[in-house]
Amino acid sequence: MTVITETPRLIIRQFTLDDAPAVLHFNTPEQVSLYTGDAGMCTTLTDAENIIANIWLVEYQQYGFGRWAVVLKQTNTVIGFCGFKNETRINAIDIGYRLHPDYWGISLATEANLACIAYAKEHMSLDLVYADVVDANSGSINVATKLGMTFHSQFQRDEFTFNRYVMLLSGN
Repeated sequence: MTVITETPRLIIRQFTLDDAPAVLHFNTPEQVSLYTGDAGMCTTLTDAENIIANIWLVEYQQYGFGRWAVVLKQTNTVIGFCGFKNETRINAIDIGYRLHPDYWGISLATEANLACIAYAKEHMSLDLVYADVVDANSGSINVATKLGMTFHSQFQRDEFTFNRYVMLLSGN
């Protein structure tokens, strides 16, 4: 298990296959995938194992980064993911997160992703990062702006209207 960074409340680390039950748990509530476009993609333990093995672990090897586990220090519980993804749909780096609803509204998404940004500035060679947020998702819009991201554009994909936010990491 590789720890990426820590905050006062969180450990940000790479996922392992042992995290599959937690991945299933934070993906299961319906409201979690309401604005993500991947509803129904993680409904079994096998789905969670496949996401870890075939996406996140592969991305760590291929790019040196991917979505990382968000671990609540107080309980040592994986409560979601955060971090970067080489998003082939936009040919750019995306920053994102997903937390179980029990942990919404207490600034953990902001805390986790601010730590990721600080880590990236120090240890990664990323220039620009983007965040695509469904325009109806005011919570995630607030997170993007708290991260210091600025509105870039708006676009339609499937049934959603997205706001694209951007942040320059190099030179900061």
